[in-house]
Formats: sequence, C-alpha cells, structure tokens
Amino acid sequence: MTKSLSEFSSYQPRVIKLLTNSIRKDRLAHAYLFEGKKGTGKREVGVLLAKSFFCENLQNYEPCDNCRNCKRIESGNHPDVHVVEPDGLSIKKGQIQALQEEFSKSGVESNKKLYMIVHADKMTVNAANSLLKFLEEPNANTIAILITEQYHKILNTILSRCQLLSFQPLQPKAIEQTLTDSGIAPPIASLVAQLTNDTEAAFNLSKDDWFAQARLKVIKLYEVLTTRKGQAPLYIHTEWMNYFNDKEKQETGLDLLLYIYKDVLSVQLGNDEHVIYQDIIQQIKQHALQITQRSVTEKVTSILEAKKRLHANVNPQLLMEQLVLTLQEG
Repeated sequence: MTKSLSEFSSYQPRVIKLLTNSIRKDRLAHAYLFEGKKGTGKREVGVLLAKSFFCENLQNYEPCDNCRNCKRIESGNHPDVHVVEPDGLSIKKGQIQALQEEFSKSGVESNKKLYMIVHADKMTVNAANSLLKFLEEPNANTIAILITEQYHKILNTILSRCQLLSFQPLQPKAIEQTLTDSGIAPPIASLVAQLTNDTEAAFNLSKDDWFAQARLKVIKLYEVLTTRKGQAPLYIHTEWMNYFNDKEKQETGLDLLLYIYKDVLSVQLGNDEHVIYQDIIQQIKQHALQITQRSVTEKVTSILEAKKRLHANVNPQLLMEQLVLTLQEG
C-alpha cells in the first residue's frame, strides 16, 4: 500500500506541505506538474492526492484508505480517475481525445474527476496541443496531474497552466529506511541506498543475488588487501575477473570497494554512525588504527582514478592488478 502523506513528508517536505495546506483549505489547483527524477515518489503522491480528493472519510488532510473510493483508487479501478501512459514510445493525440470525451460526460458517481498523465514529456505535439485546450478551460471539479522526469520537454504553454511541484532526489537514509522497513537486510540496504536514489531500482538491486555475492567478493578483496597483501593480484586473477566480467559490473565492484575505504575514513574522523559496512565495522576499525588518514585518502583517490580509466577502455584485468598493488601499500 502507498505511504500516507505524512509519511511522505520526510522524503518530499516542500511538496507535501504545499499539497496538505491546499487540501486543508480546499484550494487544490486544477492542474499540477510533478517533476523530478525517477523513483522520487511522483506517481505515489499523485495517487495519494487522488485519494484525498475522493475520500469519503478524509481526516484532516489524510485519506482514510478504507472507504470504497480509496480502495478503488488504490487498485486502479475508480471510474472517475483516469491514468494516461505512453502507448508505445509516445502519448498520442487519440489518447488525449479519448480522455476529453470521457471528461465531457458527467462524473459516474459525483461531479469530481481526476486524470493523471504519466511521462507527460512523451506527448506528441498534437497530443500536447489537444491537452492545452483541455487545460485552458478547466472544470471546477477536475484535477489534472502531469508527471515527468524531463520537465524541459514540456511545452511552455502547458507549464504556464500548471502548478509546478519539484520532487527532490531521495537521501540515502530515506531509501535505506524504506528498504529495511520492507524486510531487506540492513547491510544490503545501506549499501544499495548509496548506489541509487531511485527506490524501485534500489529494491531490484537489493533482491539481486549477483549483487549480494558481489558485495561478499569485495569484502573478501578488502580482507586480502589488509591481511594477506601479497595474494591480492592472485585473487584478482582467480576470482575477481570471472565475477566482474563486464564494464558495468566492474564499475559496480569499484564502487563497492570505494565505500569500504570511505568507511575507514569515517571511523578515523569519529563518524562511526556513517559507516555503510556496519557488519564488518570491527575489521574496519582495526584497519583505521593501522593506517594514516592521508593514506586512506590516497587509496580513495586511486579507486576513483581506476573508475575513470575503466571508461577510457584500459584493459580491466591490468587496471585491477595495478589498483590492488597501490591499495596494498601502506
């Protein structure tokens, strides 16, 4: 089930404050444009706004989630709530015309109607012009929600008729909390939250067996680098290259390694609560005592440099062998 508006306020405080104030004062705009990166909650907030608009037992500004309207909106079956999504690669004029035709009829159960256009930037020019006519003559009881990840592609004439709400990228802690609340193990959740600010992508990654194994292989490399230094090149040859066998996986491996060395730095700076690899924090603390801050910073820089060189098409095995030789110094 979708989070409540109050739960969303910790992720998107500005957006939720504006919407809840409008709901309280019964001053919802006739058209909104929700813009922001993928995974920032635009569609979920759109569904919550629809529930608030139709809820039979609205409490303060929160929909009840139990009435017939809330339940049908949650399941996508409310007759007066319409969602338009791209048909193939674009939203076509016919789709907007069908929507207009639907809205020319009176509401099935009340005089209220709400429509949501997902990926509004994918409207064809003709579709956008059809929508423009619709927005120019708003019905008092109609709400439009346009959703986009590419705000700059929306016609200025449409922008000028919508209230713009910008959704900010989610903070890692917010994503981590969402994942752990859903039963994802904390060590995986904290790491995944650093790699993406898209909640959906974070869920997919956290349930990916390849990723879980990759994390263990990176920890193993770190152990080899700190306790059996001479064996690191052999580990790269026998285990690393077989597992991280394409450029995308190699980059992920470098990112995971980078976060361990950043954790060492966090411990040295007294920020234990910022450590991502909490399950190996004792090992990290021990290492932090044996190495200077400057040396850790140099190792972080060398991993970042390796990432750059990976994109410059340097031989990956040679790159990793050189990197581990650098990392095992000091």
